[in-house]
Amino acid sequence: MNQPEAFFLQTDTPSRGQRLCLFHPAQGALLRGRVVYVHPFAEEMNKSRRMAATQARAMAAAGFSVLQIDLLGCGDSSGDFGDASWQDWIEDVLRACNWIGARDAAHAAAPLWLWGLRAGCLLAAAAAARLEEPCNFCFWQPITSGRQQMQQFMRLRLAADLLAGNSKGMMEAMRQQLANGDTLEIAGYRLAADLALGLEQAHLLPPAPARPGRLAWFEVSTALPDNSPSPVSAQAIARWAESGYRCDRHPVQGPAFWQTTEIEDAPTLIAATMAALLSGIGLTADQSGLSEAVAS
Repeated sequence: MNQPEAFFLQTDTPSRGQRLCLFHPAQGALLRGRVVYVHPFAEEMNKSRRMAATQARAMAAAGFSVLQIDLLGCGDSSGDFGDASWQDWIEDVLRACNWIGARDAAHAAAPLWLWGLRAGCLLAAAAAARLEEPCNFCFWQPITSGRQQMQQFMRLRLAADLLAGNSKGMMEAMRQQLANGDTLEIAGYRLAADLALGLEQAHLLPPAPARPGRLAWFEVSTALPDNSPSPVSAQAIARWAESGYRCDRHPVQGPAFWQTTEIEDAPTLIAATMAALLSGIGLTADQSGLSEAVAS
């Protein structure tokens, strides 16, 4: 199995620094697609690193080139988390798409997939609206509203203040700080007002103008998979289907690895994702050579 290539992607503006990237080249003679991974928000990114790496290796073994990028202020990329805005992160996703598409003629012609996890799905959809080519989407546990992510994140501060006996009126106070353009400190992360506002205004909408492709939607639950989506998920998927996307929902059983205390794996999700990507081109894992590659 080929080793991934780590490198720093330079930005157009020197003051914005560089982004750490990990490129997993497709194995085999046939390039079946190019994939850009858009990681989740704050600590969820760190919790998910192993799952993202495992999935990227599986994709590469099946003939997909995969690029993982640490967004501005995240991981080993330049800047601090508190330096980033929502627009900065959209620009980083676009840089990643441009880089992988410019490698050679084969990559330029291969189908593009944006693979997002949680809030990364919101970023993927926002970036796709600015691309000059159609793309497909692989959404892991998608968040349909950025406001939902912000509320969950701010509750971490509320929980800490509750333990200190200082929680009264804290949610309103935090929102007022952001409205004033101030930066919040939450769970060890500095949250800038520009990032908070951009995230809160984000919704998981199909890119406009619609350039229909495929949408593979994955929901993970520790319980047995529920074939009935939540009303929120059903509404979102219906909106994408109405825009012309071929939508497939895949409920799978596994841990909420993006938030568990210990780092956990969800092998069922890996297998379901590969089955979905390969089925779209009429292949199974055995036919792609993936089973043999993983076993080795």
